[in-house]
Amino acid sequence: MPLNYDLPNQLNDILNETIQKSSDAFPELIKQSGYVPPSPVLLYDAIAALSMGKNILLKGPTGTGKTKFAETLSHLFNQPMFSINSSVDLDAESLMGFKTLSYEDGKQIIDFVPGPVTNAMKHGTFLYIDEINMAKPETLPLINGVLDYRRTVTNPFTNEMITAKEGFNVIAAINEGYIGTVPLNEALKNRFIVIEVPYIQGGQLKTLIKTNTKLTNETTIDLFTTLSSDLIQASIQGKMSEDAASIRALLDACDLSVYIPPKRAIQRAIVDKLEEDREKEFVRNLAETLFG
Repeated sequence: MPLNYDLPNQLNDILNETIQKSSDAFPELIKQSGYVPPSPVLLYDAIAALSMGKNILLKGPTGTGKTKFAETLSHLFNQPMFSINSSVDLDAESLMGFKTLSYEDGKQIIDFVPGPVTNAMKHGTFLYIDEINMAKPETLPLINGVLDYRRTVTNPFTNEMITAKEGFNVIAAINEGYIGTVPLNEALKNRFIVIEVPYIQGGQLKTLIKTNTKLTNETTIDLFTTLSSDLIQASIQGKMSEDAASIRALLDACDLSVYIPPKRAIQRAIVDKLEEDREKEFVRNLAETLFG
């Protein structure tokens, strides 16, 4: 269904055409991207924001499919995507590129190898910044100008002023409250439209299991869906860490259960990743109750 965003006519047409494409080709989209949005509204709003040239910040627990969400948007817009995996080691070279020695006509020269920010801006494509709050606070201000209306940055290694080509846009993802993360400062957060990405549950999770794992037994799929729901509720209530409720881990367990007993698959894919004995025992008890 078309969205009535207050956009210039041409942009509104593009938006509604993209939305129609995502609706008509939804099963194929799931197959190609491996992502099932918890609600179509999330997908529509992300499309609207990107169509207007706005950056989006995908916010949610680990394993909810934020990277797959970004890849789906890249697919819908037919835009290649350069990626940055943030960490405490992220520095200007990781963002912009680095100088290196090379040879030209038999002579040694200093060459510049562009990084993901430089590449995305010069090619007019998407830039994906994963776990943006893992980066050191002093690193990210370098790209403030990239994220606002200016869409420009001065490369500190070449002194080149880079202005992004049309089509460039930024998608970032954030996991809040994890060890090693830092709160985003307001100046940075205000450069994004924030989209909360919740866990996938119920029928959508069943579809995801069917399209992204080798598991085909309907009864077992139902049991894994129930297990996921119980783990999510325990996480929401503070009884479990979010790691236990990771959809990514659940899909691994579903895959393994095709070849080994489900309880052992849950042990390998979920339980053994947890740190606290209390949490491990909780998941084992759930698995025992469901799978016997």
